[in-house]
Amino acid sequence: MLDNELKASIQTAYRQVVEELSLTPRYGQRLMIAEIARTLGDIEVDGEGKRVSDQHVCVLEAGTGTGKTLAYLISALPVAKARGKRLIVSTATVALQEQVLNQDLPALSRHSGLTFKYALAKGRGRYVCVARLDQALEGVEPNPTHSLFEQSLAEQGSEFTVLATDMAEAYGSGTWEGDRDNWPESIDDSHWRRLTVDHRQCTGRRCGHFGACAFFRSRRELENADIIVANHDLVLADLALGGGAILPDPAECIFVFDEGHHLPDKALSHFAHRFAVNACLRWLGTLKSSLGELNTGLGGQPTIARLLAGLPELLRGLEPALGDVFSLGHQLAGRDRGLTDDESLHQFRFEKGQLPEALREQASQLVTQFATLSRALESISDILRETLDPDKQTGLEREQAESWLPLVALLHGRSLDAHALWQSMSEQDPPNAAPSARWVTLSRAGGEPEIEFSASPVSAAHTLAKHLWGRCHGAVVTSATLTALGRFERLQERAGLANRYRYQALPSPFDYANAVLRVPPEAVDPGDRDAHERAIVTFVDSLDEREAVLVLFSSRAQLRAVEKALTEKARERVLAQDALPKRELIERHRAAVDRREGSIIFGLASFAEGIDLPGHYLTHVVITRLPFAVPDDPVGATLAEWIESQGGNPFMRISVPDASIKLVQACGRLIRKESDQGVITLLDRRVITRRYGQALLDALPPFRREISA
Repeated sequence: MLDNELKASIQTAYRQVVEELSLTPRYGQRLMIAEIARTLGDIEVDGEGKRVSDQHVCVLEAGTGTGKTLAYLISALPVAKARGKRLIVSTATVALQEQVLNQDLPALSRHSGLTFKYALAKGRGRYVCVARLDQALEGVEPNPTHSLFEQSLAEQGSEFTVLATDMAEAYGSGTWEGDRDNWPESIDDSHWRRLTVDHRQCTGRRCGHFGACAFFRSRRELENADIIVANHDLVLADLALGGGAILPDPAECIFVFDEGHHLPDKALSHFAHRFAVNACLRWLGTLKSSLGELNTGLGGQPTIARLLAGLPELLRGLEPALGDVFSLGHQLAGRDRGLTDDESLHQFRFEKGQLPEALREQASQLVTQFATLSRALESISDILRETLDPDKQTGLEREQAESWLPLVALLHGRSLDAHALWQSMSEQDPPNAAPSARWVTLSRAGGEPEIEFSASPVSAAHTLAKHLWGRCHGAVVTSATLTALGRFERLQERAGLANRYRYQALPSPFDYANAVLRVPPEAVDPGDRDAHERAIVTFVDSLDEREAVLVLFSSRAQLRAVEKALTEKARERVLAQDALPKRELIERHRAAVDRREGSIIFGLASFAEGIDLPGHYLTHVVITRLPFAVPDDPVGATLAEWIESQGGNPFMRISVPDASIKLVQACGRLIRKESDQGVITLLDRRVITRRYGQALLDALPPFRREISA
């Protein structure tokens, strides 16, 4: 149970922050603090401090203005410290991560009376590799073959040399910490690839530059931090590596997932697999032509010599097998002769994720072949790593191992990725469980035909339930939009959150009666595309010249068509999302409003969530149509098929709840502060005429309504 000392610590810290920062205490914020403290404080542990209770997760919907960040920091931190756990604060966007790191945590440290250390966690690939930087300064690649695989021979010019020299000077003087994101200028991806490594290429403590390593220096900071700020991608990447590889072991952590509604989609992308056939044939061909160099460089080691001797036969078998699957994929996609002249891309999805027997057989063969290649490369890689250990004798010199390990590790990673895709392709889905989505994409890469095979689970629920919620000490999931149609079921289904966890939708501090939701007579059914487009044009043309407006579109084509059809007078006030970078668009909009000239932003789906214009900078939000996403992407379509096969209705189970979330987010652009007011106009008549319309309206905040029947 949450003891009195902990309660007092949290209450005192909150009172002190509110007083010193002159904040207004909010009822929803106090409820959030109490719920988090109660959930985390009541976690039962055994004699070794391991969690034994299963009600260790709370899910809290807290709208804009609640003060979520302060609430979860001030309630979770004292519990985490008292239990000897680390607090991991994970966000979906860079903007929120920077806010937590640069504003919220420093303010909490100064004004709460709580003592703590915090650090930012990033993946290895965001840091410069000092060994690579050293090699770049010497003007040499780790070895000639490696540069071919990284396709970086073209960048051997002065631009890269100047960059490497500047970085070395800045890192050596301590003015730069080796973090790509903090370098003062943007860095070309091809240059950065030559200056960083992944977890397979990194030699860790065996590296001669380990003491000066930027990544491990940041890891040492994490070891001393009470709070670690990360993002969802990094947390999921760590889980994919088994947990505890980048971040502390999940069992030793309390996680807070802010912007938690993004977690299921982020997880899906992490557990999807892709394989481009011709791209693979190219790196296999380069490997084949480089076997002589590999033998010269490493063949003096007996085990490596034996493994390299087996590669030619393996490669001879892989090349025709990939040629066969290339042809079969085109045939199954209905493009035996490749893409037509007017096509740049063609996608074909396997119904219910089921592969034809011929393709399944080829996939099984490729699984075996890439497993053999992966084992050989892993064994070579292990020997090279052992060579870097001064206590081990392998028959190779350290310089040889340092030179060849990056290449072998790179190839090993590519081989493992290929094996994972073909294994996912060849597997039979468990009975009565949702299948994996499987599809092929035909394209042209540099004028050459390419076919990419893809496989993805349709839900990340099982993976998150097992590897995240099942392993962590405690967790908080929060966001302004977690419920769909007023319920948490959709999130539970997608994120693997159990019914026994604690759920609460917290009250908003805003008076939504300050805003009016209108469905005007001009609203039409978007099924008549031309009439709907004319209605939008007419409505935008009629807007007051001094209004600050955000018009949200569901398609880029309609956005452009409407902009083109506007009167010149209205078009002069339009700032279109696809014409300007987001930052510049917002700046121009604010400047126009400050000049009292009025401004109209035309935005797509991303602006329904990622834009913040409080007060007079936004007084009117126009939603052109209900934000239904047609499940025509391979993952969504496969899930819809499976739901239908189980007797369900995918439209009511997926499309309507997801549209509800997006509609709440879109309406949420208007009220950002307690004093905000304005109008939300919905130009889609289906909200009145269709049976799901009332459910969508009921899930919105209690705006005043003016709905034309």
